[in-house]
Amino acid sequence: MKRFVSVIIALFALCLAAAALASCGGSENKVTIWTSGEDYKNAYYLEECEKKFPDYEIVLEYMNSSTIAAKVLEEGDDCSCDIILSEEYGYLYKCEEYLHELTDFDFSVFLDDIVPEGHKFTPELKNGGCIILNTEVLKEKGLAEPKSYDDLLDPGFKGLVSMPNPNSSGTGYMFLRQLTNEWGEDKAFDYFDKLAENVLSFTSSGSGPVNALVHGEVAVGLGMTSQAVVEINEGAPLKIVFFEEGSPYSMYGNAVLEKSAGRKCVTDVFNYLATDLCRGDNERYFPDQIFKDFAPTVDGFPTGIKYGNMKNDTLAEKERLGAKWTHE
Repeated sequence: MKRFVSVIIALFALCLAAAALASCGGSENKVTIWTSGEDYKNAYYLEECEKKFPDYEIVLEYMNSSTIAAKVLEEGDDCSCDIILSEEYGYLYKCEEYLHELTDFDFSVFLDDIVPEGHKFTPELKNGGCIILNTEVLKEKGLAEPKSYDDLLDPGFKGLVSMPNPNSSGTGYMFLRQLTNEWGEDKAFDYFDKLAENVLSFTSSGSGPVNALVHGEVAVGLGMTSQAVVEINEGAPLKIVFFEEGSPYSMYGNAVLEKSAGRKCVTDVFNYLATDLCRGDNERYFPDQIFKDFAPTVDGFPTGIKYGNMKNDTLAEKERLGAKWTHE
């Protein structure tokens, strides 16, 4: 009887070992990345990672900024994500308890004023916003090019304006943050209440307005300068303008989930993303300088941009203004 029990225990142990080996085969070399980045840069990141690490299974999943943060906070260490890519600083700070402190990463390569406290994520890009016009739609509708935010309240723009929702998009929030700083909170919220009469949709992601512009659905979009440049360089009839208040902006970064920090494949992919590919992204799409020794230019990207007032761009303020946006 004892021998029979010993055989059963041995077989059970073999089964456990086999299961562990099976999990190591695929899952140990699988890296799941959640990103809020645009399609064109996601394709660049994924293609380069697959070439660099042919033995790793790399899965890149797009979600808007708020969804990434919400899923990490809700699912915690049980979430499928290993690396967060291109996420707005405010949301990364919100998720800090689940992020790995990057003690072995060389943060000295970045400009000092953009290095996050706590070293739980790395800078990836400075994302600036602008007013983007579809010149063909303006001509078709007989509308003059707007020269100020007030011009967008003209009834002629009804249904022809697109803006990201500040509660789901870092891009949308940076416009709200900037005008709150420039005009005062009451005036800014009153303005957006009026602008809503002309907005076709408050999109869930920052890329929504440019997509609507490219498809000729709207004449004006409050969107990302970098995305507009990509579309213009590909022949879209778009024009970038900046109003008197200048360009709003926000910082985006990359992080490793604490639960995934001990896996070699995750470390390898993250280090490549946060250094080589971050420079490539900087050089191709987002030329605002983030590295001390690297100041690239991009064809068609505006120069001499006046950046707006982004003071008080804290998580607490983001949540407070977001709640007020929802309520009002």
